[in-house]
Amino acid sequence: MSIWGKVIGATAGFAVGGPIGAMLGGVAGHVYDKKRAASPKDGTRQIAFTIGVIVLGAKMAKADGVVTRDEVEAFKEVFQIPPEEMKNVSRIFDRARQDAEGFEPYAHQIAGLFEGSPQVLEDLLDGLFHIAKADNVVHPAEIEFLERVAGIFGFDENDFARIREGHVGPDAADPYTILGVKRDMSDDEIKSAYRKLVREHHPDTLIAQGMPEEFVEVANGKLASINDAYDRVERERGMK
Repeated sequence: MSIWGKVIGATAGFAVGGPIGAMLGGVAGHVYDKKRAASPKDGTRQIAFTIGVIVLGAKMAKADGVVTRDEVEAFKEVFQIPPEEMKNVSRIFDRARQDAEGFEPYAHQIAGLFEGSPQVLEDLLDGLFHIAKADNVVHPAEIEFLERVAGIFGFDENDFARIREGHVGPDAADPYTILGVKRDMSDDEIKSAYRKLVREHHPDTLIAQGMPEEFVEVANGKLASINDAYDRVERERGMK
């Protein structure tokens, strides 16, 4: 079953629990009951990841007060949403935008579900960055929002700078920052850091840790950014 069948399924809210489960239950027309919330099981993290991007994306859209067509189209690209599911996804997105509750409870729940899998959380942030920059203007309020989400996910200022650098464009980005290395490190140290990043951010690794397959294009984009940064460092240093 695709992630969309799981998300829209009547029991999805009870399987996930917490604010995300309540959101799903509300969309499905069910009254959420904490006593009926199931413990995590197969598919729970994929559902939470998917709803996390939808809800946090909607909350971020409120940060600058404007939701552009470009952002909506980027949102579709992030998830490769099939046409027949757009109505259901739009219902979740619209409910999240109208929900008076802040983004923090959702971010905290996602952080808890993916504790020990920071690379998956990083790819979720990449998806939000992709949406934020879709209109070619990343508003300061969106950056602040993303930084606060990153903090809840357990990323420090250096981590956030590295993640953000991958989204400023290949011509403007510092390849050393993307790789999380310093210019005075040895070639071997940089190679080791690069290989570690490739292992950690390979789509197969992320899917095994709970990232939905429907998110693979963003994961591939992350890996391409890492490879491009390493190629630039190789050429600069004459590495072989």
